[in-house]
Amino acid sequence: GGGAYGAAKAGGAFDLVRFVQQPQVLARIVSAVFALIVFACLVGDGYSSLPEDPQLYCIFNHNGDACRYGIGIGVLAFLACIFFFMVDVYFPQISNTTDRKYLVLADLGFSGLWTFLWFIGFCFLTNQWSWTRAEDVYIGADSARAAITFSFFSIFSW
Repeated sequence: GGGAYGAAKAGGAFDLVRFVQQPQVLARIVSAVFALIVFACLVGDGYSSLPEDPQLYCIFNHNGDACRYGIGIGVLAFLACIFFFMVDVYFPQISNTTDRKYLVLADLGFSGLWTFLWFIGFCFLTNQWSWTRAEDVYIGADSARAAITFSFFSIFSW
């Protein structure tokens, strides 16, 4: 039904199957998985060291900002997905239309901002990867490519 800001009645029983089938819930789950992949790839294999020097460096053209940016937006996106997932769970229980309006606007605003940040992240990681010398990457090339790929996918999932 079409009630105030997406819910017909407040206070109805929670139906898990119906909840998970909602498009915004599916998109949120996909976005969380993509964010998890990006920051896991960068935390796991985004830093390397040379055999003669034990100090770690970011495999994206030795630019630590690239790894930190990818990890930062990935972690924050994952946490935001969890937060907005919980908002989606409790949304039908909220009867105040003003609260509903602010939650919907916060979700839209955050999603727009994070779409932009994922686009910047994709461009930044791709640029730094294009300047990375092949001899500087012993392991982690697949993780770097996966981080770039899922940064690109995240633009559309958000």
